[in-house]
Amino acid sequence: MPNDERILETMPVGTLGLIPTASCMELGKKVNGYLSTWRESREHQHKNDIAFKDYHKDSYIIEPSNPRFGSGEAKCVINQSVRGYDLYIMVDVTNYSLTYSLCGQTNHMSPDDHFADLKRVIAAVGGKARRITVILPFLYESRQHRRTARESLDCPLALQELYNMGIDNIITFDAHDPRVVNAIPLNGFENVMPSYQFIKGILKNVKDITIDADHLMIISPDEGATQRAIYLANVLGVDMGMFYKRRDYSKIVDGRNPIVAHEFLGSNVEGKDVFIIDDMISSGESMIDTARELKKRKANRIFVVSTFGLFTNGLASFDKAYQEGLIYRVVTTNLIYQTPELLSREYYISCDMSKYIAYLIDTLNHDSSISDLLNPYDRIQSYVRKYKEAQEADK
Repeated sequence: MPNDERILETMPVGTLGLIPTASCMELGKKVNGYLSTWRESREHQHKNDIAFKDYHKDSYIIEPSNPRFGSGEAKCVINQSVRGYDLYIMVDVTNYSLTYSLCGQTNHMSPDDHFADLKRVIAAVGGKARRITVILPFLYESRQHRRTARESLDCPLALQELYNMGIDNIITFDAHDPRVVNAIPLNGFENVMPSYQFIKGILKNVKDITIDADHLMIISPDEGATQRAIYLANVLGVDMGMFYKRRDYSKIVDGRNPIVAHEFLGSNVEGKDVFIIDDMISSGESMIDTARELKKRKANRIFVVSTFGLFTNGLASFDKAYQEGLIYRVVTTNLIYQTPELLSREYYISCDMSKYIAYLIDTLNHDSSISDLLNPYDRIQSYVRKYKEAQEADK
């Protein structure tokens, strides 16, 4: 449960309201469950004050309705008052499982469709809420965050558009490039890392990992993921290495320059368990290529760890890599849509982020600092210490 004493030093900003769109409803219901349980059991001297009216509810969810016309155009309807509310809108822009009818044809919803629905929710609120926070687990258009040619800057434009519509804060997870915040330097933007949930998920499911520099190593699959690997290596007290993707910049295949070779920079990995960490698994080719290169260097078990498991080319390549012994476990979060096929794989570990999001919402609703929630160093250290003590007790 959150630190009640600290939280209750301040009054709620407004009545708490949670608006998960259909794309994020499953995660939203889990978050709502934590919030309702915590607030029901929270005993405090202020609970009869007018400022704490509607403080505990069985459900904080305000479910938006998004009907569509036959042409595919849509609108949003909110069927209750939200005046004075502190609203948290949750949207998963990667959820392709949802469909709609367009002139008699069935269309799967794209990130653009989900972002348009987000704007419709904000428009339906109509400026009546006291504060609006948008929770975008996967930052919309985060892969198009910078300009290298005559091309659009989609992510910065989207951020500016949201703030121009009147939102107050954006919370996202493991942004592809957090420097995109430079597009909105005066506005609230929190980039949250799921490092603790990764460690907890792995150690909960695998009981025989030796966490020291002689038996474990953190690997960055490319230069872009280096900071993530450095942080985790420092927290765990182990070594790190990275691969440099040498590309052929004279060619473009499927919108990107093909990789010619993976050059490894780091110490010996022979006999060590390895965590390959990145922000997303798209097709998965890069991760599997990295695992193959590590196996050539006689690495032991390989854990593929990523915040977002998109698996745009399906799971066949990962099934094959697992059968061949290239990878031992695939670890991602439930921040985005997970297919039933993925959840059924024996090599897959899902890290639940709903409790963490509930912590953030509960704390922010009281306008308290979330600095300690954003830095999980102490929590990771505590969990690792208990893990090692349990290993010693089993000997």
